[in-house]
Amino acid sequence: MGEVKELGRHLIAEFIGCPASVLDNIEEIKKSLVKAAREAGAQVCGEVFHKFKPQGVSGIVIIAESHLSIHTWPEYGYAAIDIFTCGTHVDPWKAYEILRETFKPRQVSILEFKRGVNIGEGEEETKRQ
Repeated sequence: MGEVKELGRHLIAEFIGCPASVLDNIEEIKKSLVKAAREAGAQVCGEVFHKFKPQGVSGIVIIAESHLSIHTWPEYGYAAIDIFTCGTHVDPWKAYEILRETFKPRQVSILEFKRGVNIGEGEEETKRQ
């Protein structure tokens, strides 16, 4: 087995118990995700956000280093957030802290995946469940 080269970090967060007024405010959400990306050291390339009726927002900020995305359910006080950064100069945890300040969850569930590839001789198949 070869060395694993870390190509990026991927945070998958669930924010629970957030104020519905924040989760349904597309402008506040957009501003927060862009700010989180920039303050984490990322280069923002673009953004797309959609406001659902009667409530909820989905959006993505494309960064040169990957993306930040969100899907909200104000009626449940819930937001699903992805922060995926490639390379080593962007700090996904800085972006996470900024989003946590904005959404003020009472509870958080978060996972960090280190994205990478095996570097070495031969091929190896890895199955994930």
